[in-house]
Amino acid sequence: MKILILTNHDLGLYKFRKEVLEALLKDNEVFVSMPRGIFTDKIIEMGCKYIDTSFERKGTNPFKDLELLKFYKKTIKDIRPDVVLTYTIKPNVYGGLACQQLHVPYIANVTGLGSAIENGGLLQFISLNLYKLGLKKADMVFFQNNANRDFMIENHAVKDNYDMLPGSGVNLSQYKISDFPDDKTIDFTYVGRLMKEKGFELYIEAAKHIRDKYPNTRFHVCGPDEDNYRELVKELSDNGTIIYEGYVDDMKEVYSRVQCTVHPTYYPEGLSNVLLESLACSRPIITTDRPGCREVVEDGVNGFIVKQRDLDDLIEKIEKYLSLSNEERKQMGINGRRKVEKEFDRNIVINKYLDVIDKAIEK
Repeated sequence: MKILILTNHDLGLYKFRKEVLEALLKDNEVFVSMPRGIFTDKIIEMGCKYIDTSFERKGTNPFKDLELLKFYKKTIKDIRPDVVLTYTIKPNVYGGLACQQLHVPYIANVTGLGSAIENGGLLQFISLNLYKLGLKKADMVFFQNNANRDFMIENHAVKDNYDMLPGSGVNLSQYKISDFPDDKTIDFTYVGRLMKEKGFELYIEAAKHIRDKYPNTRFHVCGPDEDNYRELVKELSDNGTIIYEGYVDDMKEVYSRVQCTVHPTYYPEGLSNVLLESLACSRPIITTDRPGCREVVEDGVNGFIVKQRDLDDLIEKIEKYLSLSNEERKQMGINGRRKVEKEFDRNIVINKYLDVIDKAIEK
């Protein structure tokens, strides 16, 4: 069987869907259409056949989007896949349209609705109607949180062709429980792209306040700079406010050194992989009360919930964490590991995909 995957980024495919790829490659020929990136060669080494795809992830030029639709149609005609899997907004929309026009089964994964839909206005109207067109004849639409699902149902973008996934799940054999650090220093970490919407500015403002009041705390930052924070990061690193570690390929070692992950995002998440991986390593989380995060945190049990864009509340929750004994913090981490074992095992995602693919082919 031939399976074609359309996505906008190699990092997400390799980091969070590698095990799905491995399962598909056992008995099938797998083609991947995406822009080239730092993980592309690793995906090729796994056995996937790579199709280099020009792509503007944040672009809004309709002519370039039409070129993407034409490219997808040509790719599908050349490969003749038995089923197509699409991830992220543009592959879901234009890949879905291409599959409809060529009568090929396809399975879409809504990894987040995107800022255009969440922020309302004309862009929401355009994006929502594009989504309606792209998802119209999907054999299955997977959602990663209830809010995204409910919004798309209420706006008639899907009918009965949908199901839920626990995000991308987490590989529990890879992300294992690690010994909880002592409290000589209490280390927090931010993990993600350095973006305002991801809560980076909230994190560093909280770090300034907490470091001044609690000198035994340390605030790590792990992730690439996407919004030109280079000078600010250098300044904060030089004065000791943060410890900047840049992009970290393997976060397990970082989680072993820190006590807590702080993720004050207000970005349209599907379901946060950062939070799942942190909990799998038995580290408590402090994160936002919003779709993609609230599904993972249990306030006071495995971490704390923070109001969106609320610096004062973020500082309050970090101080609440600091007021706990080290044994209480450790128990929070254990509670988090139990939650992901029960609800977010990546094998759940693999099995759902294999089942849905079989049903789509049988139609």
